[in-house]
Amino acid sequence: MSEHVEEGSAAEGVQAMYEYGYRKAGYGPDELVTDAHGNPIAVTDAMMKAEDAAKQVTSTPHLCYYSPRIPGNTGSAIRLCAVTGTILHLVEPLGFNLKDTKLRRAGLDYHDMAHVVLHPNFDNLVETMPDSRIIAFTAHASKLYTEVEYKPNDILLFGPEPGDIPDPMEIMGGPHVAEQVRLPMRPSLRSLNLTNCASIAIYEAWRQLNFAGGK
Repeated sequence: MSEHVEEGSAAEGVQAMYEYGYRKAGYGPDELVTDAHGNPIAVTDAMMKAEDAAKQVTSTPHLCYYSPRIPGNTGSAIRLCAVTGTILHLVEPLGFNLKDTKLRRAGLDYHDMAHVVLHPNFDNLVETMPDSRIIAFTAHASKLYTEVEYKPNDILLFGPEPGDIPDPMEIMGGPHVAEQVRLPMRPSLRSLNLTNCASIAIYEAWRQLNFAGGK
């Protein structure tokens, strides 16, 4: 009897290890990710209303992904935004379901620590953030990202990941865009990973703002 108890306890210990982005035995798809307290959550639990995002006092600019296609990139962006205090805006259409396993795993246990706003279209972003300057990151720009003086209510806009669909230049270069900037790269190479680019941009902006709210 005692052997069975010991084996059961060991099994329970192993089960307890499978959290923060890894599936526990018996968990359904909506319980794949847990918060910092071990409670299962969904990405949608962390959603913020667009109107509330416009009123937030932030230490870093907002980050916007227009029509992202790769769930792991958005999951990584959630983690980035959690650790920097950045609000993440996602503009539909998305190329994945918000309950996608890769998105949830990439975000680890940061989903309840980040503010995520979902917009049905780009016009909704512009309308609900009227006081924000939109800075588009695009390879077509001539100005470097370091040549801009960033403000906490700016929106750093990134388009879809490279693929068969061309960049939506009506979004990345429309009248709502105040600045177009780029990250320097060797001319023989095409692009950086989306969230790698966003990380570089957010940390440059945060550096200019003296890493307010960080330590």
